[in-house]
Amino acid sequence: MGIFKITTDETLRETIRHGNNSYPFAYYPENIWQFDFHRIDWHWHHELEFMFVAEGTALCLVGTSKIELHKGYGIFVNSGILHRFEAQYSTYTPNIVFSPTLLAPEKSLIYEKYIFPVINSSVPYQIFSPYATWESNALQLLSQIFTLQETEQDNELCTVQLLFQLWNILLKNIDLDSGSSDNHRLNHKQARLQAMMQYIHDHYMEEITLEMIAASASISKSGALNIFQSGIHISPVAYLIQYRLTQAAEQLYATQKSVSSIAEETGFSSSGYFCRKFRQHYHMSPNEYRQKKSEWFS
Repeated sequence: MGIFKITTDETLRETIRHGNNSYPFAYYPENIWQFDFHRIDWHWHHELEFMFVAEGTALCLVGTSKIELHKGYGIFVNSGILHRFEAQYSTYTPNIVFSPTLLAPEKSLIYEKYIFPVINSSVPYQIFSPYATWESNALQLLSQIFTLQETEQDNELCTVQLLFQLWNILLKNIDLDSGSSDNHRLNHKQARLQAMMQYIHDHYMEEITLEMIAASASISKSGALNIFQSGIHISPVAYLIQYRLTQAAEQLYATQKSVSSIAEETGFSSSGYFCRKFRQHYHMSPNEYRQKKSEWFS
């Protein structure tokens, strides 16, 4: 079984293209458990996303919220919202990702009147419960869209028809006006969060302090702590260590470098400290990880 991994740029924007220019729509029958370390890590995209939990339980971290989605529930993630999905066991989550312009071109009446108000709103996500009438109707439409992708080859017209119905239900039932001022603050915070993340990505091999991370976004140390905690629920230094471990893990299976060399190149003060942190995070030693990765990709 292959291991999947999400790819992002330095701002955590997902780099994969969802569909193509002529039809910017993609369907993913995914199991979160099959991703590296059983999580679809932090990312964002300009596209809209609808996900359904068909089997298992998904932990969804969206914006500043942490939501546990059980079997039968779904979620809409708005454009530009930072999110992450995790699973503790096999969790099948078919999902669709598509550009808002699939429904209507920018500056058209349909886009300006019915689409832009949602993507420009303070709504980062919407949960769909099978026990609420309008949300259940949305889930049924989502199920029909999934079935179309799996059973019909020439399905584009019917898919877009169903997407319009789904969007119409969403637009009629979500509150676009609540907390609009908070949305601007959240966007401002997200920009600073991404600036600090980019600084960490650029300098993780060096000795970095909390003060240096905060200075990269022109804020105080307490401000940096607050933004990281509210944005991705960990401290800047903890994120730095996690990022260093991620880079080290990539080197372990992509190169034949020694553990001590990798530790030094990824910013750890000693190989002993690196090995302790690696085991705490991945529940195995660096050498065990290297061996498992070789087995997965052999």
